[in-house]
Amino acid sequence: LQPPIASRVCTPSPEQDSGTTPRLEQEELATLQSRLQRMRMKPPTQLPPIPAGVGAELQSRLQSLRGLELRLRAKAAGSGTGQPGVTGTEAPVAAENSTKLPAYQRFHALAQDTPPGLTLPYKYKVLAEMFRSVDTIAGMLFNRAETITFAKVKQGVQDMMRKQFEERHVGQIKAVYPTSYRFRQEKNIPTYSSGVKKSQYQLTLEPVLGEDEQLCGRPHLSASRLLERRKEFHRSLVNIVKQHHAAFLAALSPPMEVPEDKLTRWHPRFNVDGVPDISPAELPQPPQEDRISTAQEVLSAARGTMSTKVSREHPAAVPQQPSRWVRIRAKEARRLQALMTREMGQEERLAMLGRLPAMARILRGVFVAEKKPALPMELACARMADSFPTQMAAGEMEKHLRLLAELLPDWVTIHALRTDTYMKLDKNVDLSLVTERLEKAAKEAEAL
Repeated sequence: LQPPIASRVCTPSPEQDSGTTPRLEQEELATLQSRLQRMRMKPPTQLPPIPAGVGAELQSRLQSLRGLELRLRAKAAGSGTGQPGVTGTEAPVAAENSTKLPAYQRFHALAQDTPPGLTLPYKYKVLAEMFRSVDTIAGMLFNRAETITFAKVKQGVQDMMRKQFEERHVGQIKAVYPTSYRFRQEKNIPTYSSGVKKSQYQLTLEPVLGEDEQLCGRPHLSASRLLERRKEFHRSLVNIVKQHHAAFLAALSPPMEVPEDKLTRWHPRFNVDGVPDISPAELPQPPQEDRISTAQEVLSAARGTMSTKVSREHPAAVPQQPSRWVRIRAKEARRLQALMTREMGQEERLAMLGRLPAMARILRGVFVAEKKPALPMELACARMADSFPTQMAAGEMEKHLRLLAELLPDWVTIHALRTDTYMKLDKNVDLSLVTERLEKAAKEAEAL
């Protein structure tokens, strides 16, 4: 009798199984080694070439980032006397300057994102930040239909700014932006405080909004409206500084007059932080308080009015000056007036014109060294960037070279051939005449 089929299946013995397993591992290892050998022998994949314009742009960005890193390291090295950026002779000077004003007040304009121009005094910037905090807190309370009291606003502003906030600051806000809030003295307002009774009068604030600024049928102070109010407050502060600046210009010898719409920066001798503080506007007072000014304040105001009237009726005699000094001062006044009304684009062009005479000498040396009548723009920019004493990106150097070709088309020309741009220079032109023409162009542009 034959055994069943299932019983005739061969089962490998432990000896046979142990011999088969290493043989399988060896075969898999040999297969992997052969695949690795084929991958090593396969030629590498050729990547497409990078376009010339993209490479130049990336190179210019890299150069600008390296320059920014160097400036940041230099600034960090020169921030303290114990670091390698400050010598022993510079330490007393830094200590002497630091005794005048704190650093956060002297350099507050450098922390702004906007370029330097019509900067505000530090105390005006603090007031603008207070207005922003007041608007933020008042907006939240107003949108929740709560009564906005000075006590609530005061606590919130002090928590946000870590500065003291008093009623005089509210008066200054009203003086700068009169239509921002309605101020009242009200009582029977829940205070939830043991220090203030419900029957006492409290100063309340209510934002002034338009009829169309509503949400679900009631007035609503939106985020966009908060931003508009903040900008309006900043413009009002700038206008106040402009008034003091105009008075400063009128007191110069000779007097100057610059239109406010064309003013882009303050006079170099105008002390911005020396602008007087804003006089607080009068706020509503409780009925029982006396709001009549004291006799001393009335007398001082009358004296100031009389002194101003006398000075206008009998101006001080101005000593006669030689005509030469009059012409010099008039010329200096015209130069400063042009400086205060100059746009940022004109300022950048003037800076470029000031660098062109030195760049012209370097450019001629590059063409002489290369011994070629024409050079690619990228090569010329690279050689100029290596030779120019100030670090400059390739893109900025190309702007200067194009401006040079614009001013001196008979000396430098730029030709675009297919995908490349070439520069051609006439070596027979006298370099002294070239620098003289460039300096003349810079003076003419500065006089505008």
